[in-house]
Amino acid sequence: MNVQYILQRLLLALVVVLGVTFVVFMIMQLVPGDPARVSLGLQATEENVAARRERLGLNRPLLDQYITWVTNAAQGDLGRSLITGQPITPQILQRLPTTLQLASLALVIGIVVAFPLGIISAIKPGSWLDNIATIISQLGIAVPDFWMGILLVLLFSSTLDLLPPSGYTPINEDFGDWLAHMFLPALTAGLISAAIQTRFIRSAMLEVMNQTYISTARAKGLSERVVITRHALRNALITIVTIIGLQITALLSSVVVIEIVFSLPGLGQLALDAVLNRDYPLVQATVLVIAVLVAFVNLGVDLLYFFLDPRIERA
Repeated sequence: MNVQYILQRLLLALVVVLGVTFVVFMIMQLVPGDPARVSLGLQATEENVAARRERLGLNRPLLDQYITWVTNAAQGDLGRSLITGQPITPQILQRLPTTLQLASLALVIGIVVAFPLGIISAIKPGSWLDNIATIISQLGIAVPDFWMGILLVLLFSSTLDLLPPSGYTPINEDFGDWLAHMFLPALTAGLISAAIQTRFIRSAMLEVMNQTYISTARAKGLSERVVITRHALRNALITIVTIIGLQITALLSSVVVIEIVFSLPGLGQLALDAVLNRDYPLVQATVLVIAVLVAFVNLGVDLLYFFLDPRIERA
């Protein structure tokens, strides 16, 4: 593999992460309220607030504060919570697995549902199967994720009494109970992701199916299965991988709402509590972690391009 290509992508990912952290840091400075007073309470004296600001380094120039924060974050120190005074890094590490598990399970559900629907729709455009897949896709896109979650809870928990409506069990304690609690949240995010993926998979496959090399493959007497899997799907993978990569980044943000709906102890619930409590360091830390995750996902997609299309190396 071209080492220069990998280094360029790594550098770009680093620039994106730094850009996001800088914007978020500066936006947090514009939020009304003094972090020092928030941490001490409204009854704190001006002397105590001033001493607190000096202890937190808030009286230094903003650029110095940002450089210090980024430098500490690069060493694994994300600061301390203004409200509890506890280190933020252990809190992030405790909540991160739940968010990653939810996003991963939702992605698997989305792919399992979207690939058959998208491919069948492309193979038989205008058929009743294509119409059903289109309707399902449109409904999935139109319904908000929190509303989809409530509907699934009403169906599987209240009506059928098959799955728990909320709560969480760590995967290392009881896999069956973990899956039971994670299935509804993952299904909520997965169905919405599948709706979007289905449309793009169908579009990518339709574009490929109209190419001359598909007609040539059929003229050679190849079976329809071989034509679709080895020729059509393989050449549509660049577009499909792009959409899946975008869906992973979308899932990392959408699961924030779903975690709140299903009371899951992930980054979403942590970020909401931080915003409501105006815990600025914790907000910055959660945004930083999500930005790093998104940057690594984009990097992974870029590297997949390299394997799927060797022309990238020549370019």
